[in-house]
Amino acid sequence: MNTYNQKILNKYHVVFLAQSVMIGTGLLSLPQKLSPLGYSQTFFPFIMGIIASFTLWPMIWLCSKFPNENLFRINEILLGKWFGKCLNILFVLQFVIFTAGIITDYMNLIESTALPEQTITIPVLLILLLLLYIVKGGIKSVANFCILTFFITLILVFFTRWAIEKGDISHFLPIFNFTGHEFFDALKNGYFSLLGYELIMFYFPFIINQKKAYKHAFIGIWISILLYFVATAVSVMYFSEWQLENVKFSILNLFKAGEFSFIERIDIFGMTLWIFHILCAISGYVWCAKQGMESLISKNAKYYLVILSIIIFFIVNMPFSQEFQKKLFLGSNYAGYAIIVSPIFLSLVYVIRKKKVQQ
Repeated sequence: MNTYNQKILNKYHVVFLAQSVMIGTGLLSLPQKLSPLGYSQTFFPFIMGIIASFTLWPMIWLCSKFPNENLFRINEILLGKWFGKCLNILFVLQFVIFTAGIITDYMNLIESTALPEQTITIPVLLILLLLLYIVKGGIKSVANFCILTFFITLILVFFTRWAIEKGDISHFLPIFNFTGHEFFDALKNGYFSLLGYELIMFYFPFIINQKKAYKHAFIGIWISILLYFVATAVSVMYFSEWQLENVKFSILNLFKAGEFSFIERIDIFGMTLWIFHILCAISGYVWCAKQGMESLISKNAKYYLVILSIIIFFIVNMPFSQEFQKKLFLGSNYAGYAIIVSPIFLSLVYVIRKKKVQQ
């Protein structure tokens, strides 16, 4: 049995692991993903937060039954060694592809705004080198970087003040004037921005106070939800409905409303700081992918990180069409949804096989 005797994550680590890993590039494009709702998207992040809070509970409940095991090991215990390992392979693939998707999105942003005539090879290599440095230190290193990121990038909220001043508060009304189809379309696309809190099932064994893990992760989720609310509210005030639907990284465009005589393009400043959020997200997923490789091969090896980085680099630079890349990354997003709901089914399996599992 693979046990984790080293409890190294305190409550602040849990809060900001849940919060910072969620952000990635999802927040930048959230208004566009929620555009089927039009101006009624303002309060939609709260609905997503409620769903995240409910889905977090079975994750914590399941992990509390196996306090010294991560989800990779739990899959093998409940589903059998071979089926569990096959499922774990899919989880590792999802983490790797999802990471590549985050980096690709950020590279597309850089190419379209700051470096339109440059190749992305060098920036991707630099990001992966920073990723290796962060993840090499373990999950506590990732958590510390998440805390640092939160306080460094919090200043970006200040840059929305000019968009608020120039916005139209009447855009908030009427509210909830959308159809059921528009609601589910926005939920299907917008909830991608919340992916990341499910990783608690993989670092749960390292948490010191596991009995309060739900509370601390809950706080982290709702910090992000409040930031999402600010982003959507300001976007609704500042943009037209056409802009909400067609401008992909609209949050950066909010910064353009700022007026500083010594900064020509505030959006470039915001995009540069956003690399911290990118590194938080991909560090969390790559650390989990490394844990998955260790569970599959039953050996702890540092070079797994190098192997994962090479695979991610290949996916980001793969010689395939953008349409294929888009379908691949979209598929990994939906696989993320499957990981979120998997504890519900695993909990049922645990209840059915409880006596046999405990033997």
